[in-house]
Amino acid sequence: MGYVKHLNKFQGAKGEELAINFLKSKNYKILEKNYSNKIGEIDIIAQDKGVLVFIEVKARETLAFGRPCEAVDFRKQHKLRMTAQAYLQFKKTPYVDCRFDVIEILGDQIIGHIENAF
Repeated sequence: MGYVKHLNKFQGAKGEELAINFLKSKNYKILEKNYSNKIGEIDIIAQDKGVLVFIEVKARETLAFGRPCEAVDFRKQHKLRMTAQAYLQFKKTPYVDCRFDVIEILGDQIIGHIENAF
């Protein structure tokens, strides 16, 4: 079990680096990586033309269990919203334009960037 968890963590980190490079190529300003608080974690927090973007990166090796974005279910979305709200309160910036994106990675390629995913 420890090996699988370690492998998933490695794949997640690899996926996040791919996502960061992709976002930088689209002129996003990366503000935070792996931001966490007592509620949860947000993979990437970035700025896109004045909008604060909370980004969830989902990576899979195959589509055998569906698209990566399908793992961002209602429960995960709620946790991300609550984590983002705490981030805004901590940074004292509660009144800014925000959105939630999902970046899907299959193997070592980005297969989707869903802006305003939820």
